[in-house]
Amino acid sequence: MTKALVVYDSFFGNTKRIAQSIGNALGRPEDVGILRVVNVRPEQLTGLKLLIVGSPTRAFSPSPAIKKFLKNIPRNGLKGVKVAAFDTRVTDEEIDSAVFILRTLVNIFGYAAKPISDRLEKKGGQLIAAPEGFFVHGTEGPLKEGEIERASEWAKQILAKQ
Repeated sequence: MTKALVVYDSFFGNTKRIAQSIGNALGRPEDVGILRVVNVRPEQLTGLKLLIVGSPTRAFSPSPAIKKFLKNIPRNGLKGVKVAAFDTRVTDEEIDSAVFILRTLVNIFGYAAKPISDRLEKKGGQLIAAPEGFFVHGTEGPLKEGEIERASEWAKQILAKQ
């Protein structure tokens, strides 16, 4: 039985790479599943000790597939499960160099990881780490240098809290 599951959505491959780095840092493939959200079956959430969910930030929110996945988790369906959330997002430098309104909108609406972690908690999960963002250059990437390693370190910090 899988002890940990990393569920992600990805449009250009960046969030997938972060999810794989997190999953690989969490443990052996037989103990840690890394699944694209469209491939997750409800029974795969049964008996989990840790669930990490990640999405690219799209219009200041998680992807539609991640939103649907979270909505379909039964009430208290994550009771006793430790949870964490991450997203991929453009760099702060790119936001600051964009039109002024973009920084204002980011300040108001934020990124995808926070609403994901909020929803995981509402479904009964115990938040084990603050929502985390990993940086992508532009809309399609590539990932900012060092982000794969930072994702691995973040996962190791989560493991240490188990």
